[in-house]
Amino acid sequence: MQTKQLGNSDMQLTPLGFGAWAIGGGDWAFAWGAQDDADSVAAIERAMELGLNWIDTAAVYGLGHSEEVVGRALKRVSKKPYVFTKCSMLWNDSREIYRSLKRVREEAEASLRRLQIDVIDLYQIHWPVPEEEIEEGWSAMAELQHEGKVRWIGVSNFNVAQMERARKIAPITSLQPPYSMVNRAIEAEILPYCAQHGIGVINYSPMVSGLLTGAMTKARVAALPKDDFRRNAKQFQEPNLSRNLALADFLGQIGARHGMSAGVVAVAWTLHQPAVTAAIVGGRSAKQVDGVFPAADFRLTAAEFQEIQAYLATHP
Repeated sequence: MQTKQLGNSDMQLTPLGFGAWAIGGGDWAFAWGAQDDADSVAAIERAMELGLNWIDTAAVYGLGHSEEVVGRALKRVSKKPYVFTKCSMLWNDSREIYRSLKRVREEAEASLRRLQIDVIDLYQIHWPVPEEEIEEGWSAMAELQHEGKVRWIGVSNFNVAQMERARKIAPITSLQPPYSMVNRAIEAEILPYCAQHGIGVINYSPMVSGLLTGAMTKARVAALPKDDFRRNAKQFQEPNLSRNLALADFLGQIGARHGMSAGVVAVAWTLHQPAVTAAIVGGRSAKQVDGVFPAADFRLTAAEFQEIQAYLATHP
């Protein structure tokens, strides 16, 4: 499997990394519904067995639970992956989430304990909120890197102006933005900026939280459990839902030529962008990991990419 250097780091990443958002389980504001921890550990084990070499999680996923599950899985894999996590989204005793960049050091220590590791390979600010605390938060990130508690530091969901502010304090190794055929906002300014300044890009939600996998239907959306955040996400509601499912059908037609799913094509489309280093893909079971893994090697031809671009242009 080919790898690609992440920004200014010494890390060579596989094209896909395991995304641990959904394995945080239910009972929190951005949950995907109930999740069996044994299935989560099996999914991580399968991803590593297939050769993926990095995992991306966050403290807020499951309010600490995702990191704990990742920590358990790390004890079971023979070859340790790079471990990425994030800070800035905290919670109180009532499980209510709030945002702050004033407790970065405390958050890092808590993540290290939950993950049961000595150093975080890539530590990221999850959201630039509150915006007036960016400098304070990024300074703390740089201090953690200098002390060796984290190896590299990155940002997530930052715009160009916010990255400029951070770069005045310390170099940014990577940006983690949402990027998919449904959400192309980063193409105009953010991706060119990252390419110009040597900032790696690991995009999340390339399959739009399952919408472009080819397995989603209106019936499945209607049956999503109440604690699944997607029930209230705009892309899962009309008129967007019908458009997105039609797009998935179209991607399925392209994938069928190669024996690939719509989801694999959706991920490959994001990896066709030169500024993207690698993509984050989730998996709630070993079976789901097997389903999307072909995206690690499958690449669109120039003609297929243009075919998709033409479809997107005529179906805005």
